[in-house]
This record gives sequence, structure tokens and C-alpha cells, in this order.
Amino acid sequence: MADLRQVVESMGNDDVATYIQSGNIVFTAPTLDADSSTLAEELKTAIADRLAVRPSVVVRTRKELALVIRDNPFAHENDHRLLHAVFLQEEPRPNDVASVRAAIDRARSKGSQDDARLISRTLYLWTPEGFAHSVLASELGRGGELRTPMKEGTARNWRTVNALQVLLGQ
Repeated sequence: MADLRQVVESMGNDDVATYIQSGNIVFTAPTLDADSSTLAEELKTAIADRLAVRPSVVVRTRKELALVIRDNPFAHENDHRLLHAVFLQEEPRPNDVASVRAAIDRARSKGSQDDARLISRTLYLWTPEGFAHSVLASELGRGGELRTPMKEGTARNWRTVNALQVLLGQ
């Protein structure tokens, strides 16, 4: 994480802080109107060049993260370990929405209570039996013709989402 902080700082970003050991990092970009997709591509390139790894990078601006929290369709869930936000790199396409719906249907046909909603570039995943035992998480993670946009994103539990918001001073 120290190496990652150095890479982010070397790009001219300020207020760089990390949260736990899973690549969560917050920072203030040099320009206030920075585009999150552009920042993600720049970070991806810099990390690959300096750390010799090719990670998937997803960036959310302070405002975008606030919208993710505001738009949470599972706000009733008090156990933040059971709710996840899968941050997607791109807006979902109509076939992505259909593939998520199909994954929910397959999970329900197996007796699962899990649920998911796609809102903008976030897939909200509620797993009342826990993520590790989630039939829906397994269905959403499948490849091939059953592929969903979850494979193109990065998941964080709701506790982490809220911790990132606190780090941002919101």
C-alpha cells in the first residue's frame, strides 16, 4: 500500500490515504473537474509502469461515491457485511441489466434470498447468508454466455464504502 500511495502522489494528487490492504485509496486530484474514467486509466498505466502489475482500476469521485451511498436500494440492511457495492468501470448496457436479472432468477430458482440492483455504474448486491455462501454472487461471477458486468468491477462491502466516505471527509 505504501508503494501504491507513492504512485498516486507522484501523479500530482494530494491528501492520499489508503484504507485496509485491498487497494482502497482516496486522494484529491490536481483538477477539481477530473473525470473518474480518465483518472482510472491514468492510474492503471502508472501502476503498471512503476509496480509491474496490471490491476483493474475503478475510480469514483467524491460526488459519485455520495450518490452510490444515497442511491443504495438496500438501505434497510443494518449488517454492512451483507451488502456490497460492485463498482463498475462503465455504464451497464441493456444486456448487462438482463444478465443480472437472469442471475437473480437462477439464484432464486435455487432457493436463494440474495438480491441485486444495477444503478448507474454500481451493482448493489445483498447477500443475507453472507458473500462467501451467496448463490447470487456465484451466478453473477460466471463467465461465458452467462457473464454479467460484475466480472468487470471491484466489490466492496458496505462497511468499506462508508469508511471511504469518512476518509473523504463527507
